[in-house]
Amino acid sequence: MDAHTLGIAVISNLLKSCGYRVCIGNASIAEAVDEISKIDNITMLTKWIHTEKISRLGFSYRLDPGNAQKAFGRVFHLLKENKLFTEQGGPLKQIYFAGLPESCNRIRREYEDQVPVFIGDETPLESLQKIGVPGDRIPNTVLQGSAYDIDRMSFARNLIQSGEYHLEMPPAKGGYPEYGTRSDTLMARIGNNRRLNRPPLMRVHIGPYNPDYKEARKEFASWLKILAKTEFLDIVSIGSSQLSQSDFGSDWGDKPNGGGVPINSEQDLLEIWEASRPMLLRTYAGTRNIPHLASIYEKTINIAWHALSFWWFNRIDGRGPYDVKENLHQHIETLRFIAASGKPFEPNIPHHFSFRGGDDYTYVLSSYLAAITAKRLGVRYLVLQTMLNTPKYTWGVQDLAKARALLMLVRELENSSFTVFLQPRAGLDYFSPDIEKAKMQLAAVTAMMDDIDSGHDRSPDIIHVVSYCEAVKLATPEIINESIQITLHSLREYRRQKRQGLMDDMINNKEVEHRTNDLVTKVKAIHNLIEKHVKTPYNAKGLYTIFYKGIMPVPYLWEGRDEFKESVKWETALVDGGVKIIDKNKKPVNPIQRIEHIFTKH
Repeated sequence: MDAHTLGIAVISNLLKSCGYRVCIGNASIAEAVDEISKIDNITMLTKWIHTEKISRLGFSYRLDPGNAQKAFGRVFHLLKENKLFTEQGGPLKQIYFAGLPESCNRIRREYEDQVPVFIGDETPLESLQKIGVPGDRIPNTVLQGSAYDIDRMSFARNLIQSGEYHLEMPPAKGGYPEYGTRSDTLMARIGNNRRLNRPPLMRVHIGPYNPDYKEARKEFASWLKILAKTEFLDIVSIGSSQLSQSDFGSDWGDKPNGGGVPINSEQDLLEIWEASRPMLLRTYAGTRNIPHLASIYEKTINIAWHALSFWWFNRIDGRGPYDVKENLHQHIETLRFIAASGKPFEPNIPHHFSFRGGDDYTYVLSSYLAAITAKRLGVRYLVLQTMLNTPKYTWGVQDLAKARALLMLVRELENSSFTVFLQPRAGLDYFSPDIEKAKMQLAAVTAMMDDIDSGHDRSPDIIHVVSYCEAVKLATPEIINESIQITLHSLREYRRQKRQGLMDDMINNKEVEHRTNDLVTKVKAIHNLIEKHVKTPYNAKGLYTIFYKGIMPVPYLWEGRDEFKESVKWETALVDGGVKIIDKNKKPVNPIQRIEHIFTKH
């Protein structure tokens, strides 16, 4: 699940599931290919191809496009010179290239149909078809797992090609006295939407990049005024800079801003609030003096809700100065403040485990633990963010199961003093660099969002819209509005087609139901084991212990690997469209038995 080798691992597992033997070049082969012009190195590559009886060769290069074209060109030329292709009497039927979009474009222009290219946005089924695997060799699990994704993309393709989403008008706003004032709240806005049967609230994360601090704030203010005037957007999530989060209120001197909107004073925040009327505002939590900054957000931008990451945004991911223990203490204190303020809390947590190779049980468990902790500390409202397409190779049926399992578990906590608002979003690296395909992907993932709580037109409450251009550039107000138009139109059209029987209603889909039940049952069992063996699981010490013991694995943690050696020692892989921990024989590990062993061992 390492980000650098995930594509190779996924392709390898897919081909093995089709009954093929796969060889991945070791370090010696990689070094030989890197300097292929040396005679000994082409000999080594040739010998490897013949010895392993390789008939199809994939070449992956993830760095500079110019170097990619040269490196691949040298290999391709020498393979031909040494007569390794079948038309020359050799073993190679085909060669493929995978790399950055521009690298793929260069290879495509130079070699045309001779070399199929992989840009990284292919589905599992598309990948197998592009490689040339016959349909009768593709397992039913892949075909069935892909059917839902294929249907949604077909829906999305027709929707985008029709262009009708351009006619989508902004939904009506307001309708209650507090709207856009200092007294406005997320709860009032959601309640008003539900009462008037309006679409979900649209939330977007926004922040232009400009190295000049003053100009950056000026540009951001102009963006806010445009977005407020056009009325598509309901909630602005301020894309504040790293420096704003770690060093708010101090003398920045010549410290690098790190991208995003530079905010360093209460006055900066008040100016943002004024420019954004009547939209709701929220922003990143601080990474230093976290409760204090939360209180500043309350009195300046009347923050719509607070988001905390518990085990993240600190030293282990390079996002803050605290160690994990201190970070958890600060977040627990901030939760107490959030509870007193009456504002909602969003666990900005599960996808951070997925980014670092965590399994799907961990994805669900981490957010569930955060929700329980928040409720016990007196928080009354929870914004449940679920990031779909993470990792992007996850099958749609598994994505849906993860979202449903998390929602089911957290909704079991609901009572008169604890309410859950669902907020799905697309994955961080989901979108294709091909803009038209990315628009289709946005429509397709919106359809999945509607399937999470299928049958309830008032769910989700909020959609975090990720703009379709994210793979290639920052979103401007024009692109943000178009992305919201696609989202609104997709949601309405998908619901219409489901009502008319033109699209499958996934509410009773057996495959999704099976996967959801598996996640819910096992996460509940793990949670019971935690409550049995961890004395106080819902304070900073208990939450640290859960992570420290390896209950939530992160095999590709960047920093702190010595401290969290029990968490990084596990291997994960994509299995039947989901992420699972595997043993030395590459077989899935039973998560309950694994955690029982952790507690009995210690």
